[in-house]
Amino acid sequence: MRKTANYTLIEGVTVIDIAEEGKGVGKADDLVLFIEKAVPGDVADVEVYRKKKNFGEARIKTLIKPSEHRTTPFCEHFGTCGGCKWQHMTYPAQLQFKQKTVADALSRLAKIDVSDMMPIVGSPEDKYYRNKLEYTFSDKRWLNDGENRENETLDLNALGFHIPGRFDKILDINHCYLQANPSNELRLSVRDFAKQNNISFYNLKNHEGALRNLVIRTSSTGELMVIVIFAYVSEDEVKLMMDFVEQGFPEITSLLYIINQKKNDTFFDQEVISWKGPQYIHEGMDEIRFRIGPKSFYQTNAIQAKKLYEITRDFAGFTGTELVYDLYTGAGTIANFVAKHVNKVVGVEYVPSAIEDAKINSQINNITNTDFYAGDMKDVLDAEFVLTHGKPDVIITDPPRAGMHPDVVARLMEIEAEKIVYVSCNPATQARDMLVLKEKYDSVKIQPVDMFPHTQHVENVMLLRLRK
Repeated sequence: MRKTANYTLIEGVTVIDIAEEGKGVGKADDLVLFIEKAVPGDVADVEVYRKKKNFGEARIKTLIKPSEHRTTPFCEHFGTCGGCKWQHMTYPAQLQFKQKTVADALSRLAKIDVSDMMPIVGSPEDKYYRNKLEYTFSDKRWLNDGENRENETLDLNALGFHIPGRFDKILDINHCYLQANPSNELRLSVRDFAKQNNISFYNLKNHEGALRNLVIRTSSTGELMVIVIFAYVSEDEVKLMMDFVEQGFPEITSLLYIINQKKNDTFFDQEVISWKGPQYIHEGMDEIRFRIGPKSFYQTNAIQAKKLYEITRDFAGFTGTELVYDLYTGAGTIANFVAKHVNKVVGVEYVPSAIEDAKINSQINNITNTDFYAGDMKDVLDAEFVLTHGKPDVIITDPPRAGMHPDVVARLMEIEAEKIVYVSCNPATQARDMLVLKEKYDSVKIQPVDMFPHTQHVENVMLLRLRK
């Protein structure tokens, strides 16, 4: 270990694991190191640039021996962009470490036997797998190495993604491997047209400028939704941009715009204005069609979403007679997907607009055995609700990353459904909830699913059976 004015150099560190944010994990004596762009199996000399009591943050100074899991990132923006942080690791290795993430969370935090956990289901596509991306306009783009902000000829307008930890800086994206065409072509065309016509890009600090966000939604049905979000804009500028998008990309089936002058980017409380076509597109899953609006939630990896729902359905082992509660139902995707296999599904969701989507999705598929209710789960799912709708045979729960509220977990313990299928996007909070549920439920099946290649995120499905 050698110290300089700016950092501590530690030689010959072996990377033994990988953590969130794509950082490798190593140790030097009792100091745990989180090392940027390191892969398990690497041996490297590292610079510790930030040190706390029990851990340090570091970067590779010299790579002595590369890991067998290391590969060359395919994106020019890797390491600067906040997405796809595991690109430097082979996809089979990513799956291996995601499997380990689930196993570690359940065994260490919930003390559950994971010896029978099934192998993770990988994504058949590890590029261009997303059906939705949201880009941000900024007049203060992130500068690349060698660029000088004092250069008055420098073009500072950008359309891309936020730099991690910098709300006011946007990385101008040349090519993104997350969403298939025409996503890249559309983004670049809109950016260049705005520059050529002096339509101002948004300033995230001062909250001024005409162009704010661009949302692109694709679907397996071939339909395409584009939403241009303006801020402080004239009618002429709106017409100029919307005409350009419509004429340049005739394949767009739903072309919409929003004027959002709030201090934040969320547009769920803003009016959506149609420029061309209806305010929705469709996604298909088996014989079910889902209507996707500008504010709708839908799994962004449609191929893996279908696999996730099939696992959920198969884990439940429906016979056709069941009453099912679908908690955190969102737009009713799981509820409608399993409806034909059961007697009735009751869905509950916090967001009222999502519940309206769920009802529409039942209607357009002629599904008549679903009921949906909006409200805070811990308040809706009370004893009176169960008395009114009946005790469920199966509960499907798919909570957000924070997991279920303790009151909801307590309610599940009171209801005592025969089976619970727990779908989670965060193994740590799933394990926390399981620590309570295991007092009455046995873990019967565990199936990780990779929805987001080249990231640390992993889904996990568990079948729980009430102990007799």
